[in-house]
Amino acid sequence: MATQQRTIGFLLEQATGAGAVTAKPTFGEYGVYVDGKMIGSVCDDQLFVKPTVSGRAHAEPVSEAAPYSGAKPQMLNAPTRWDDADWLGELLRITAAELPTLKPRKAKQGT
Repeated sequence: MATQQRTIGFLLEQATGAGAVTAKPTFGEYGVYVDGKMIGSVCDDQLFVKPTVSGRAHAEPVSEAAPYSGAKPQMLNAPTRWDDADWLGELLRITAAELPTLKPRKAKQGT
């Protein structure tokens, strides 16, 4: 079952308190970004957030599951909790703050 567009729309609407939250299509599902940093994904209408110490403490109780076969387990956040926009925005914001910033890749030189 693929993620429905209305799920992404609702998630983005509820997460406005986290900063610039976007969702980009990734391998048939969606990657979730806060201020350009990937913090998780939405797969099969479920929100998976990369586990961090602060994020886990904020989200308790939380379960972990792999968003797709072969992926590392991530925090699985039930859609019923998305109704609390303040809670969701804070989860995404503190997760993004704790994740490392990726260094930009250097462009390959032509031959």
